[in-house]
Amino acid sequence: MNLTSIPALQDNYIWTLTDENGRCLIVDPGEAQPVLEKIQSNHWQPVAILLTHHHQDHVGGVADLLQHYPDLDVYGPDETAGKGAKTVLRDGDEISVLGLTFRVIATPGHTLGHISYFSSPYLFCGDTMFSGGCGRLFEGTAQQMFDSFQKLNQLPDDTLVCCAHEYTLSNMKFAAAILPHDPKILARYQQIKDLRAENRTTLPVKLATEREINLFLRTQDADLKQALGTNIESAPLWQTFAVLREKKDHF
Repeated sequence: MNLTSIPALQDNYIWTLTDENGRCLIVDPGEAQPVLEKIQSNHWQPVAILLTHHHQDHVGGVADLLQHYPDLDVYGPDETAGKGAKTVLRDGDEISVLGLTFRVIATPGHTLGHISYFSSPYLFCGDTMFSGGCGRLFEGTAQQMFDSFQKLNQLPDDTLVCCAHEYTLSNMKFAAAILPHDPKILARYQQIKDLRAENRTTLPVKLATEREINLFLRTQDADLKQALGTNIESAPLWQTFAVLREKKDHF
């Protein structure tokens, strides 16, 4: 399989997976033109679209793609039924695309119906988990997003986190501000600064790396709780997550 990220809009990535025969699936096409250009220049044959949630920067290109390829299978949560999804998926469902079996994981928080797709090693998680961060809570609660992170954290170390935005630099700047003496965060921050200075992508990233540098996966960390003032022994971990998200909102 060949994994490709197609830059779109301001800072989106539209992910594609292509097999040896040139058949491809498309994840969260916020616009159609860059996808169509990639398909045509590489002579791909698109077979399916996977949608994680209903926001326009993730579904805006579906209609145009269907005009060119009306037989495309389009999968998504219930909230995308009016955005082009032909097959509605729920937590625990499985679909087969390109010979891969994708498991559907409900990951509410950013939106109430947000889902992620996992077929080892690929995780298409939309706007739930970002490298070094998490999505904004537009519809759900901090506790819901915390629970979603716990689900994703059960996946294997070699999972490739394919999130939908190039937010890593700002996320690592935030992480370094919260834990300014953490060597792994500082090393990752410098690596990301170097990549972005060359306009290179920071994604995908292995989940093993995220466990070390993504503060939203480290809510049990004593240093983090101390820095946030949530180190009360009886406080649930999702409250640390909530305080962290609130701080990121105003960073």
